[in-house]
Amino acid sequence: MSLLTKPPVASPAAPAAGEATAAAPSPGSPSRFRLGLRAFGRDKAAVIAAIVLLLVMLSAIFAPLLTPYDPLVGDPSQRLLGIGTPGHPLGLDGQGRDMLSRLLYGGRFSLTVAIVPVLVVFPVALMIGLLAGYAKGHVGEILMRLLDVIFAFPLVLLAIAIAAVFGAGLGNVMIAIGITLVPYMARVAYTSTVQESAKEYIEAARASGASVPQILFRELLPNVVSPLLVYATTLCGLMIVVASGLSFLGVGVVPPAPDWGIMASDGGKVLLEGYYHVASVPGVMILIVALSFNLIGDGLRDAMDPRKQTS
Repeated sequence: MSLLTKPPVASPAAPAAGEATAAAPSPGSPSRFRLGLRAFGRDKAAVIAAIVLLLVMLSAIFAPLLTPYDPLVGDPSQRLLGIGTPGHPLGLDGQGRDMLSRLLYGGRFSLTVAIVPVLVVFPVALMIGLLAGYAKGHVGEILMRLLDVIFAFPLVLLAIAIAAVFGAGLGNVMIAIGITLVPYMARVAYTSTVQESAKEYIEAARASGASVPQILFRELLPNVVSPLLVYATTLCGLMIVVASGLSFLGVGVVPPAPDWGIMASDGGKVLLEGYYHVASVPGVMILIVALSFNLIGDGLRDAMDPRKQTS
């Protein structure tokens, strides 16, 4: 999924409130959560991706228990030994550091940079999109036009520019990524809110005397969260690639931290010498994790679709 132009228009997955009342489940029928869980479980690719991502996260958390080597200390006498070296199943890099150790510890940096900005931006973008989509008029236009100023720049180039201004470092990279994500996520929430606001159950809520906060948070919010949650999950996969790219360019996590992007950058320096494993090992891991997030997002989309829940 490319975000360099504009995010996809997300169609609301949750049914309208009026429709939900007409098709309310009987007391003995499964809850929507269980129906969604079953729908997700039928997507084998999403289940496998979730398991893979869970294993990667656990490996990063328990890295000190899984490897005896320090990811920052190497043995120059064993530099660039290949995959399958005794005691070093993924080989060693150009400074004689164990690749498996750096890969496990690097997951802490890469996953943090990819997930934390999305989690922080999620409620902010949701509120902006919700208010702008419901208010419409001058208030909605002003909010969205302000975001369009950021939206006009390609995501990757804007992230590089912000990171270069703030300087390298884990915190600055997360700030740069978070700023670039706000207009994309807010646009999805805005589009969903506009679509939902035009439906009959919102008119019925207004006619019954519901206040604006009640309409926003009781009627609209549940129907807007679902598509935004799916979109945010796929964004995590993209942010893995973006964060690694920033580190690769030298404006991300500061070396010698074992970040996957830094590892790929180090591998590029010895690639022409025939030591392909130094760059390919972190590159394959970035691909696997990014693909896992995308597959999980597809599974969540189906799990939140009432038609898929009952099929």
